[in-house]
Amino acid sequence: MRMMTRRMFATAGLAAVGTTVLSACSLTPRNAGQSQDTTSGADASPVAEATLPGAEVGDAEPVEDGLLLVTGGTFSMGSPEDEPWRVADEVQHDVTVDDFFLSPLEVSQADYNRLMGKDGGSSELPIAGITWYEAVAYCNALSAEAGLEPAYAIDGDLVTWNRAAAGYRLPTEAEWEYACRAGTTTPFNMDHSPSAEEANYYGHYPYEIEGNYFNQDVLETKPGVYRGEPIASGSFAPNAWGLFDMHGNVAEWVWDRYGAYDAKTTENPTGPESGELRVNRGGGWNDFAKNMRSAYRASLTATSSSPSVGMRVARSSVLREDVVGGAASGGKVAGKPLVVFFSWSGNTQLIAKEVASQLGVEAVEFVCEHPYSSDYNTCLDEAQRDQNQQARPALVTQIDDMDQYGTVYLGYPNWWASIPMPIATFLESYDFAGKTILPFCSNGGGGLGQSVAAISKLAPAAHVGQGLSIHYSGGSEMPGEVKGWIDSQGPQD
Repeated sequence: MRMMTRRMFATAGLAAVGTTVLSACSLTPRNAGQSQDTTSGADASPVAEATLPGAEVGDAEPVEDGLLLVTGGTFSMGSPEDEPWRVADEVQHDVTVDDFFLSPLEVSQADYNRLMGKDGGSSELPIAGITWYEAVAYCNALSAEAGLEPAYAIDGDLVTWNRAAAGYRLPTEAEWEYACRAGTTTPFNMDHSPSAEEANYYGHYPYEIEGNYFNQDVLETKPGVYRGEPIASGSFAPNAWGLFDMHGNVAEWVWDRYGAYDAKTTENPTGPESGELRVNRGGGWNDFAKNMRSAYRASLTATSSSPSVGMRVARSSVLREDVVGGAASGGKVAGKPLVVFFSWSGNTQLIAKEVASQLGVEAVEFVCEHPYSSDYNTCLDEAQRDQNQQARPALVTQIDDMDQYGTVYLGYPNWWASIPMPIATFLESYDFAGKTILPFCSNGGGGLGQSVAAISKLAPAAHVGQGLSIHYSGGSEMPGEVKGWIDSQGPQD
């Protein structure tokens, strides 16, 4: 059995919080001759009295793989209503989780490519650009290599999780947030908002800059470097429980489907049993700080990928006798293509017209009842106001007989790593169940940002495919980029 690559990581500052961590970490199969030094997460809160989803059947056997033991407990999941840039799906509620094991580092390209037989080199950078299905397949492959019972049964797009299995898996959303917070209740797992020297993100946009572009002296953290790419996991100090890159670098797939929190299932929740979307957490190298908050929830279609979304692995410590997973995704509806877009400077309009031309249809532009100002600074204030308030600007443009369309090509500029609010108005005005939404955006350097996650959350019953980001208007290369993107989607009925 071939061992996986060992990677050194920093331990600075851990002694001060009374945490013991490994001097090196790898995802090495058991019986490989390495000693395991697991870490207790923190003093656990008392376990709330409630019925657990599955009866406890025992503890997992020790495995020498370098994962850290996170001691379970009860915590407040979600965010308080006064947290800046809070999103409505972060409803705060108490949740209890069992003990579990979690990797201190994100899965590297070297580990992923070796085990999955992929090209892509042996870089110690975190793996990214993988779908949720590829993430669970990696977990099963890692279990097989280690001689552990796989946690997942995979049958096409139906994946079920046997919680009595001791194999590798993705953390649940609750486990991820509990581990990220490491006992904190603040927006980030530190007593201040992270700088670009403490996390890898779009450092030009630290926490709360959106409303303070012209008054940055009031910011707790000032703008810093934007690296524009992932870096080796473990490059910054870990959180109080010895876990690295819980904020930034790459976001991480978790087990749960996306949906409103279930306030009744507060012990070891595993998310909705059906749905098109899967959650990822933590934010990535191209995210603004607001989208790295401990409570922030991103989601993508399970078949989609992002250059800033990767994974880290977990294992159960407490085994339970039940299987969760639910139904596979629903079918797609057929229909004509529709190209719709919102544009301010004209860049998105140029891209939209090229998309429509290649598809042989007309592009439809969204016009607001009260358009944004043509003056840049005034528009900045107006658009920031709408995003802060999550406004829904009224649209003059209406789509007649939406039922005739099967695939919606949706264009917009990337505003503050997300969608302009007129796009939200459109998505909430029609039924997209079973339709395919293919997003495309113009951007000044942030790519798609969190825009695809925002679209996915606003149209959770749609199939949201791979997005296309074009730098400004794309220049002479734009038509080729558009053609490659359309062709990559396959036939759209």
